[in-house]
Amino acid sequence: MVRKYFLRLILAAAVLSLAACGGLRFSQLDPAAKDYHPKRIAVFPADVGTYEEARAHIEQIVPGVLIDTKWFTDVIDTPSLNRQIQANDELRRATTEYLSKLQTLNYSDPLLCRKIGELTKTDGLLLVAVDFWNYTVEKDDKLAKVSIGLKLIDTASGKTMWKAGHHLGKTYILIKPDLADVARSVVKEMVEEMPH
Repeated sequence: MVRKYFLRLILAAAVLSLAACGGLRFSQLDPAAKDYHPKRIAVFPADVGTYEEARAHIEQIVPGVLIDTKWFTDVIDTPSLNRQIQANDELRRATTEYLSKLQTLNYSDPLLCRKIGELTKTDGLLLVAVDFWNYTVEKDDKLAKVSIGLKLIDTASGKTMWKAGHHLGKTYILIKPDLADVARSVVKEMVEEMPH
């Protein structure tokens, strides 16, 4: 009897420890997201901070991974969105004001968000942030390290339906792994948990 209890305890601990190893570093899902199924998504220009060299890569990787899922009828990549913004004064004003409020006040203005959704004909906005994009050394290990944050916003309500952050570090000895390959792995793991 004690032996069975002990074995069950060990098995439960093993399962929990394996479950703790996987998953994203951070993921938050709004309760309303269970009924949120966007069909058209626009990927906003990435906030790359001091990692400007990451911009071209990340703005290709994120839409590419989304398209590969085949969950959405249309994914507007960043260059296409930028062309729309440049061609439409109303969209440019709405986008500029929306992003300004989001960055300075951490406020997703529902009216501006709805306007952007109407003008771009999208159900969701995906905001991308690059937190790390570099080669580093941690505890004598050489790492290619990429950290990314994603935020999915419902254009109808302006609510953040899902946000997540994740990072990966790939160790190397002589040949540096390509940071874009590490980033693709990070984005794939994140998108698997994204509402669709």
